[in-house]
Amino acid sequence: MNAWYVIYTHAKGESKALYHLRRQGFDAYLPRYSKQRRHARRIDQVLVPLFPRYIFVNLNIDRTPWRVINSTVGVINLVSRGGQPTAMPEGVVEKIRANENEIGLICLGTIQRFNKGDAVQVTAGAMCDQVGIFDYTDDNERVIILLHILGREVKTRLPAEAVTAAA
Repeated sequence: MNAWYVIYTHAKGESKALYHLRRQGFDAYLPRYSKQRRHARRIDQVLVPLFPRYIFVNLNIDRTPWRVINSTVGVINLVSRGGQPTAMPEGVVEKIRANENEIGLICLGTIQRFNKGDAVQVTAGAMCDQVGIFDYTDDNERVIILLHILGREVKTRLPAEAVTAAA
């Protein structure tokens, strides 16, 4: 009977391991999402693994020569207990796949309520009732807004639920 198993990969080697596993005929899966990256005054979108250093493989342990997975390029080992691969609980990978959008990326549930430049009002915390300009949302469910304080704009990081659209 087929089940999903977890593979531990080399650092940043998930895509390489996925490629080589598929080339060998394994049904491998790497859940990814789109992340905003800020570097050298540039903001761009990059695809990153949902679980860094881990990918999934669907196989029948009794019929598949699974030991070859441990010597695949990019793979460190198949997660095992007592020398036997440990299966994922049934339905976990299917639930992850159910959260994919039309291009195969995981939707993390972050709702982009504001566009860059929108006026927002802080509703909680020390900056309550301050009005600022929405800049972006980071990976930790926090929003970055620009507040006009002491004669200049200051970037402020707040929980997403502490900000609403300004009236």
